[in-house]
Amino acid sequence: MKRKKSIRSKEKVVHASGRPIRKMMRNRSKTIGQPAGTLIHIGEQKTDFSAISVFGYDEEREFHMSVENFAECAVWKDKQRVLWINIDGLHDVSVVEAAGKLFGIHPLTLEDILQTGQRPKIEDFESYLFLVLRTLEVEQETGNAVEEQLSVVIGSNYVLTFQEKPGDMFDTVRERIKSSGTALRKRGADYLAYTLIDAVVDNYFGVLEQLEERIELLDQELFTTSGKETFQSIYALKKEVILLRKSVWPLREIINSISRDHYKVIDDEATWRFFRDVYDNVILIIETIETYRDIVIGMYDTWLAIVNNRMNEIMKVLTTIATIFMPLSFLAGVYGMNFRFMPGLEWQWGFYALLGVMVLIFMGMMVYFRTRKWF
Repeated sequence: MKRKKSIRSKEKVVHASGRPIRKMMRNRSKTIGQPAGTLIHIGEQKTDFSAISVFGYDEEREFHMSVENFAECAVWKDKQRVLWINIDGLHDVSVVEAAGKLFGIHPLTLEDILQTGQRPKIEDFESYLFLVLRTLEVEQETGNAVEEQLSVVIGSNYVLTFQEKPGDMFDTVRERIKSSGTALRKRGADYLAYTLIDAVVDNYFGVLEQLEERIELLDQELFTTSGKETFQSIYALKKEVILLRKSVWPLREIINSISRDHYKVIDDEATWRFFRDVYDNVILIIETIETYRDIVIGMYDTWLAIVNNRMNEIMKVLTTIATIFMPLSFLAGVYGMNFRFMPGLEWQWGFYALLGVMVLIFMGMMVYFRTRKWF
């Protein structure tokens, strides 16, 4: 029985600042009126074609190859100790549907695989275990962290992984499969699933390292410049920290459930300790993200304080200038009136005397302001 199902979808749109943001709903109207389990791809198409790679191995031998049709995988289904099939690209619904028919995957699971805005979760179907994870990577062009949905189906002797686009996150796992004598070659499909999840978690550390470097550079820049670009950089960091938090926090419950609960496809005696190690790493990542979150919020508050302080300094200077010129403008206004008879108009030194009085007023006000420490 399927325990629960949650649906959420996102897409990229453009913010007024010019930076991409995530839209919470994407093409959700496609599912209106459709029965549960209807296979419709909802999300961004991130590759032009679907690629299928197959790995089969035991302790003595292994093979790996790419296939064009998922039906070709049927010959290896029950003939390998461990079979790993990875699908890159989810826009081709027929490939996901063929995987479901071959391995007996529930239509609701296939629906969740195709709707790429799922919240990380774990669901037990007795014959297989279904996991949804969020993978993260840093774009080389922009330096921003982007997420991708990874769906994992764990069976008794097979693991199916569904990715939105090709990537090199699992290259180290592939190399370990190709190398004889590794622990991965000696263990079953549940250990392969652990290895894949561990690779996802390890990749989080790489993203956090680059994010930490950006935070340090921005923190140094914050006290030298506080313009619009600085604010946009802080805002972008804040969004990425939120993205990390949303991706990692549910993973804590997923890993804890695997290491605590009893699932038919997971060998409790042999594998659960490895998942406990992953759980410790996830806790460390969450604590680091919370620290970064506090730092970024503090940077935002500091930026506001610097901008407000600079504005106060400007207003203080302008107010001082206006206050000084108030009595000077009064005197100039009085002697600028067009009365025929005014004291001092006929005095030959009257103009210079008025200028002298203005200078004395100016100097007196400056001394007074300085003594009060107003500037």
